[in-house]
Amino acid sequence: MPKLKTRKAAAKRFKATGTGKFMRRRAFLNHLLDHKSPKRKRYLGTMAVVDERDHDNVAHMLPYAG
Repeated sequence: MPKLKTRKAAAKRFKATGTGKFMRRRAFLNHLLDHKSPKRKRYLGTMAVVDERDHDNVAHMLPYAG
């Protein structure tokens, strides 16, 4: 059986946790930041867990991520 290829775009966007979940960045922190509060920008800078409905799709793109 040949080795499976990792989707490199997904590898740059998702990280696997020790328990098998995937972490992702939050949206809306790229530009137009002047009117957003510092509290909101701090929150947007944290990582979030990928929703369970998307977990299978991400796991398929990252076959060796745990």
